[in-house]
Amino acid sequence: MAELVPDLVIFNCPGTDTVAYAASDVLVAAEIVSPSAKVQDRILKRAISTSPAPSRPPSTSDGLCTKAVRGSIKLRAMDFDSGHFPRRAFLRGAAGIAASGAAGLAIPRAAEAATEPRVYSCAEWGARPPADALTTLDHPANRILIHHIASANSTDYSRAHAFQVARDDQHDHMDNNGWSDTGQHFTVSRGGYRLEGRHGSLDALRGRTTMIQGAHCPGQNTNAIGIENEGTYTSVEPPEAQWAALVVFCAHVCRQYGIPVAEIKGHRDFYNTECPGDRLYAKLPQLRDEVKASM
Repeated sequence: MAELVPDLVIFNCPGTDTVAYAASDVLVAAEIVSPSAKVQDRILKRAISTSPAPSRPPSTSDGLCTKAVRGSIKLRAMDFDSGHFPRRAFLRGAAGIAASGAAGLAIPRAAEAATEPRVYSCAEWGARPPADALTTLDHPANRILIHHIASANSTDYSRAHAFQVARDDQHDHMDNNGWSDTGQHFTVSRGGYRLEGRHGSLDALRGRTTMIQGAHCPGQNTNAIGIENEGTYTSVEPPEAQWAALVVFCAHVCRQYGIPVAEIKGHRDFYNTECPGDRLYAKLPQLRDEVKASM
């Protein structure tokens, strides 16, 4: 539901970034829904707000931003999730923030901490408790394995659907496979939502020195982070939102654990399987390139 945000100042910035300043220290992704703004395909812009608005426009590496709106407009607030921004805007975001800092503009603490992408925890999507104790390994991961769930290519891109995918996957792994919990460490929905899969994986990632033993690929469960992607990618490619979220998250995992980009691999590299599908597997070189560029 749209909310009225008073005294908002929005700048249109070169390189597709949008920077907004309001009277509170928040960091949100927002969709402009004011009558004067035409929204196409739910394009989400970066909105960085601080108090007060700067006396001069911020800048990016491409030049000065121009003031677009002042006053009250309606915004549909979203959870901050860089995977929902256009990839070019996200990859340029760090440069924009750095340029703003160099110009003496106040950047809120939330913006400084935004390097961790939004990942929904097991508690947030309503996971069942593990059937038995999971194993915490006293070493970091050294590889990322990309999977696809081999599920329907749903056109429901909502967060509610992403949560249901996570629950369905956990039920399948526990009830049909007899596993203790979801096999993979993390899941990315077709709508671009990132979710913790196996309990404890998110805390371990944040800690950087341990990992939770997985159940996503024989021979790789004690060293590789498994990332499942909702959908089946044997003959079609992942949607843009999912791809962008995957790039951002792989870069984050590589930074946290010190994993070389060359160690982003596919399930089939280590096991006799079609996973992650011919089309997604063929995009792994591109994934490695984009992750490297974003770091």
